[in-house]
Amino acid sequence: MQCGDFFVFHVLYEETAIFKGKLLGESYQDKIKTEQTAKLRRKLGELPPFLAEYFRSLNDQTSARTRLGYAYDLSIFFDFMALKNKDDAEGDSASFTLEELSKVTSENIEEFMDYLTYYQTPETSWHNDARGKSRKLAAVRTMFRYFYKSKKIPANPAELVSFPKLREKAITALEADEIARLIDEVESGEHMPGRAKHYHKLTGTRDTALVTLLLGTGMRVSECVGIDLGHLDFELNGVKITRKGGDESILYFNDEVEGALKKYLVERSAAKPLAGHENALFLSMQNRRITDRAIQNLVKKYAKTVTPLKKISPHKLRSSFGTQLYKETGDIYLVANVLGHSDVNTTRKHYAKMDDAARRRAASAVRLREG
Repeated sequence: MQCGDFFVFHVLYEETAIFKGKLLGESYQDKIKTEQTAKLRRKLGELPPFLAEYFRSLNDQTSARTRLGYAYDLSIFFDFMALKNKDDAEGDSASFTLEELSKVTSENIEEFMDYLTYYQTPETSWHNDARGKSRKLAAVRTMFRYFYKSKKIPANPAELVSFPKLREKAITALEADEIARLIDEVESGEHMPGRAKHYHKLTGTRDTALVTLLLGTGMRVSECVGIDLGHLDFELNGVKITRKGGDESILYFNDEVEGALKKYLVERSAAKPLAGHENALFLSMQNRRITDRAIQNLVKKYAKTVTPLKKISPHKLRSSFGTQLYKETGDIYLVANVLGHSDVNTTRKHYAKMDDAARRRAASAVRLREG
């Protein structure tokens, strides 16, 4: 069996597995993993064959989603190298060899970083900021590190290339009064323009439950999308979610979230989901499991009527929850745990300015002399 045949076989196998999974009631998370694995194998068919060994080494260390991201980022790198080395207008990254990889220099990788600023493909043009460049350099570095450590190449030039300097972004979060006004707006739809107000009559109860749940737990959009009806427990006031890395966790919610969810469940019980979407908690107007993009759009739609100067996304609702929780508890480890951060330093970095503001208030609160 030729290399190309091997990948075609696996793509067909995975696509058959997706179909079987839908028939057998495979869980939403398992469906996503299967789809991502199928996409990864398709992408690997476009990459140099020697990378198959590298990606196998990642199986036990990373999620399918992470490996797929690496594959897309590395495809850009090898397309660039193919164009540079072979002067091929189409680029032939699949024919790039391990011997050619051993000849790549740090200067080549720096040229690649410059190329990422703006480049074109037959379909469109692309721009990358410092964050996008850093992610792609991380993928290139990890790949070079593997082949250097396994003694397949004599040097690791990627280690000599520095990451772009990232600007620290201030947390954009809603204040307590803005949170209250946002929930009021989602409930009433009072400021929605004409056609949006019509749709609000159909989705307002669902949207209120969804936004209240995001604000009340700090969960990610992907975690929210994956919730099934059976994941709710009103005796505990908890919901089981699957974290970004695949681990399961229970998030607890307050009475306000409970009330919004129970009200929505009355409507949800009357819905007629399409086949394969029967277990989904949140449904779209087409009676399918709601998507990440749909949640992004509905949050932005409501938020711009409440805070037009702040660009509020579902991730900002997550930041709002984290900010409020940290203000109330001052416990950075608790915030990290609830938000699902694997490294508390990630949390500390984001909320360090709140610590600084608190220290400033402490300094002004102490009076050394009367008057």
